[in-house]
Amino acid sequence: MPYVRVTMTPGWQRLIRPALRRTENELAEAVARDARGLVGVDSGDLKRTIKARGNRVYVGTSYWHHHEYGTRPHLILPRHKQALYWPGARHPVARVHHPGTAPNPFLRTALRRRRNPRDRR
Repeated sequence: MPYVRVTMTPGWQRLIRPALRRTENELAEAVARDARGLVGVDSGDLKRTIKARGNRVYVGTSYWHHHEYGTRPHLILPRHKQALYWPGARHPVARVHHPGTAPNPFLRTALRRRRNPRDRR
């Protein structure tokens, strides 16, 4: 049976590093772009904070996981005052019964799309 001999050029890792880094950066930007397109928009604050830096994707809000994974119904109570009030409310209230939020997995979906480009769900 014939055999094949493979010989690697010395220092081959160093030669491919720039191409790998460029590909990683392009992939991170593509994931960030997909995530911005998939996130639900209310005020646009969450969408504006999705950025690619180098080969990583960052989301710059503290509440991104509420959108990604959803929330259960919960009670909202005032922390620093005696009542809650927001623009558009008829009057201050002592508590709010939040019905919960359905998950919108914008980050996981963006990652999955780039993991398998044929799967563009």
